[in-house]
Amino acid sequence: MSQLSIKELVDRYIDLTFAVHKKGESLVKEQLQSELSNDQFYTLKYIYKTENCTSTELAKVFDVKKSAITAVITKLWDQDLIERTRDQNDRRVVYLTLTETGLELYKKTEERIYNLVESIITQFEEQEIKQFIDTYEKINNILTTLQEKQ
Repeated sequence: MSQLSIKELVDRYIDLTFAVHKKGESLVKEQLQSELSNDQFYTLKYIYKTENCTSTELAKVFDVKKSAITAVITKLWDQDLIERTRDQNDRRVVYLTLTETGLELYKKTEERIYNLVESIITQFEEQEIKQFIDTYEKINNILTTLQEKQ
């Protein structure tokens, strides 16, 4: 591959990544209907999937500082969407779980986002979307490997 075509491909990749990310986040935000920020939604989603977790775990998973997670958790707690429970054996450890209100809001917003994504991916042939997801997973694996080397 010539150096010029590599540069063109890199430029296209950077431009497309930025555009898709911005448009995608904007469309997700519309589905959240001012009930949650994107970060709050993804935090609820993670807690839902794991059933309980700690703020340290969230900071690691989302690759942010603990102070950023603390701000998100505080807002979710203030809205009665999560509960904090201290570990019986180590009082320094606080587990986060969804409240009934948090679970209901998560499921409602998740359904709207699912419908949005479904409306997009159904515009592709099954093989196209499978290839896209496989490629996207490969990019994620490469980025994870690069990040671990740092």
